[in-house]
Amino acid sequence: MIDPLYLFVFFGLFTPGPNVILLTASGARFGFRPTLPHVFGVAAGVGITAGLTALGVGALLLAIPALKFALQVVAVAWILWMAWKLFRSAAGPEARGRDRPFTFVEAVLFQWVNPKIWIIALAAASGYASDLPAQLEALRIGSAFSGINLFVCLFWTFAGTLLAYLLTTPRAWRIFTTIMAIALAGSGLMVFAA
Repeated sequence: MIDPLYLFVFFGLFTPGPNVILLTASGARFGFRPTLPHVFGVAAGVGITAGLTALGVGALLLAIPALKFALQVVAVAWILWMAWKLFRSAAGPEARGRDRPFTFVEAVLFQWVNPKIWIIALAAASGYASDLPAQLEALRIGSAFSGINLFVCLFWTFAGTLLAYLLTTPRAWRIFTTIMAIALAGSGLMVFAA
């Protein structure tokens, strides 16, 4: 029987959020292979964040409202900055020479301010905990997040790569990057709803 944690993590991470939007846009703009460091960085960063949440970092955020608020402000600022950058970016083949996808380290660091990851990790740590010692529980949750998210990230990056075949005119690219930037900004503004 499948551990319910895996289903929860899959559906939580597969639905659109900042990572899905950024990876889909990056796959379309830069291609599959150049986006792979971003993919691996997201998978690693999500696993680390979820593991630390299971160790109690998430409870610390809930216990200290000022810390949670500071994290929310940083998250909104970073996401809005990325949305603005995406909105103003070149798209299509010309993007490859002027912009670049996230690096591995940038993608890992982004998970620390990605509100969706914190919310899903907190829910998983509180709702799907097992009777394992704390370190093993953190490893269990972190590896579930990281492993499942790797496949989620590969899917959305590949979907973006396929989407690029439909974007054959500069106008189509502009519409695509505008929609993705607006969706990213919207996901950032949802931080304070959490």
